[in-house]
Amino acid sequence: FFFIHLALTMSSENPFGFEFENFQRLLDIPMDISPYNYAATGTGFAIALSVVGAAWGIFITGASLLGGAVKEPRIRTKNLISVIFCEAVAIYGIILSIIFSGKMEDGDGTNFTDTDWYSGFALFNGGLTVGGCNLVCGICVGIVGAACALADAQRPELFVKILVVEIFGSALGLFGVIIGIVMTTQAKFGG
Repeated sequence: FFFIHLALTMSSENPFGFEFENFQRLLDIPMDISPYNYAATGTGFAIALSVVGAAWGIFITGASLLGGAVKEPRIRTKNLISVIFCEAVAIYGIILSIIFSGKMEDGDGTNFTDTDWYSGFALFNGGLTVGGCNLVCGICVGIVGAACALADAQRPELFVKILVVEIFGSALGLFGVIIGIVMTTQAKFGG
């Protein structure tokens, strides 16, 4: 519809080839969306991106774990810790989504205060931050877990050393959780 509108409003007097009747209306579109929708979308991003990060990490780790277990079957159980670290990333997203949804209260749906707008944008950005951090964390833990499985298959004494690196990679998800909590501390609907 936008391109049809552009074709109908093109003017030969305008050097850019088109004009908007009301450019301010275009800028007001984000304010037409309810702050509750922003908050719900941010909550959805927190859980969805966290689960995608965990799944991606499990995929990366699992493939290398199975490949390394063909040569050295003893690494199967010991290296499952990498899969658990990846699963923790999804749990971070679930916990934050529960916290974020607890900040949303019923409203009348028409009269939004500045606090409602702040809360909606804070929960949206907090959810995006938590989800993005956990997505990257899941991939990081998956890659390091894959390296840990393959290194353990070659030299068993490397397992604990690489596991320490994996724990530091897992801390990225915790940093995202902390930042998400700090970003949404003041968010409260209906105030």
